[in-house]
Amino acid sequence: MAPRPIEVVRFIARNSKRAAISIVGGVLVLGGLAMLVLPGPGILVIALGFAVLGTEYAWAATALERTKRGAEAAGRKATGAARAAGRRVRRNGG
Repeated sequence: MAPRPIEVVRFIARNSKRAAISIVGGVLVLGGLAMLVLPGPGILVIALGFAVLGTEYAWAATALERTKRGAEAAGRKATGAARAAGRRVRRNGG
C-alpha cells in the first residue's frame, strides 16, 4: 500500500525541521567554539547552540546543563578574583 500524500508531506516537514535545528544549533556551537579564541561571547553562543539542539536531542539538553554549571562556576571564580584584587588595591593605597 502506497503512502498517502499527506503522510509524505508530514514526513518531509518533520525531518526538515530536525535537519534545520541540527544545522542551526551546530553552526551556533561551532561559532561559539571559535569565539573562545576570537573576540566574542563564546560561552553564551555555545549555550545558545545547545539550547537550540536541546529541542530535538536529549544529549544536547544535558550538555546545556553542563555548560550552564561551568559558566556559573567561572563567574563565581571571576567575581572572587575581582573582589580580591579590589581589596589589594585598597590596602596598598592605589
